[in-house]
Amino acid sequence: MRIVKIFLAGLMLLVAVPLAVQAALWWSQEHPSSWAAADWSSTNTLPPAVRSRPAMIRVYSARTGRWKGVFATHSWIVLKEEGAPAYERWEKVGWGRPVRRNNYAPDGRWYSNDPRVVYEVRGARAQRLIPKIRTGIAAYRYRSYGDYRVWPGPNSNTFIAAVLAAVPELAASLPPTAIGKDFPVDGRWMGWTPSRTGFRISLGGYAGVTLAWVEGLEINILGFVLGVDFRNPALKLPGLGRLGV
Repeated sequence: MRIVKIFLAGLMLLVAVPLAVQAALWWSQEHPSSWAAADWSSTNTLPPAVRSRPAMIRVYSARTGRWKGVFATHSWIVLKEEGAPAYERWEKVGWGRPVRRNNYAPDGRWYSNDPRVVYEVRGARAQRLIPKIRTGIAAYRYRSYGDYRVWPGPNSNTFIAAVLAAVPELAASLPPTAIGKDFPVDGRWMGWTPSRTGFRISLGGYAGVTLAWVEGLEINILGFVLGVDFRNPALKLPGLGRLGV
């Protein structure tokens, strides 16, 4: 029993300390006071679609707004078929029509926070996988009004995780700060990870364990993720995210 208490205390410290560090960093910076005051403009990191002929798939992640930005990020996916004159941005939000297409610039800021690319593939492989992504988007279960729940899901990250799970060939994973990614859209408490390279146990998104080659080892405690990335060596910490290669 003593060993169990020490283990649980250690886990709580591993959650609390990174969150405290990230909170200090977050509140030391300036942030917009409201949705209307935030910058949602393009970061101009994508070349104009008409000048970039190859097909492309990109998954973006950016810090959310206000207090949620301390520990959570928002994810979306960008598609461009070969020769297409424009990009498509797909995501789920918590207001209005949940699943949205092209509501913001494909490489736009989210609540004034610059996004980062967490996955990218171009060329023939991207062209081959885009139809499967479209099928995954169309088949997403929680796409109606009222289907959004900030915690533990289904939310924006649940949507992208479900789309990635529909195309395991992508071998992509979301960052540990993508709270909601472990919400089981099929209702099962145990199953494959989105990459199909391992298994995941999830208690409704509130807690769980993941072990896979692509996703690594992850322990979910109330949505906060602790873990290790084996494929690209790194630590995964609540709030701080991924620290490593």
